[in-house]
Amino acid sequence: MPVVALKRKPAAQPHRNLKRRMFHATMLVTRAEEWCVEAESAGEARALLAAGEGHRCHLGDCLQVQFERILDEA
Repeated sequence: MPVVALKRKPAAQPHRNLKRRMFHATMLVTRAEEWCVEAESAGEARALLAAGEGHRCHLGDCLQVQFERILDEA
């Protein structure tokens, strides 16, 4: 059975003449990351990671984003 593709007109943009500006925002992003560290035991690994040692193995997934405010310098 043949299929026919129909061309559609683009949606009208009523605000085309408005000048767009760039806005910056402050957001709090919670992310689950996987970190790695070499240690002799789980307790030592826990202490090293708490002290900021080790490196990030995988970036992980974004768990939550909370919008705080829009910065409008104009």
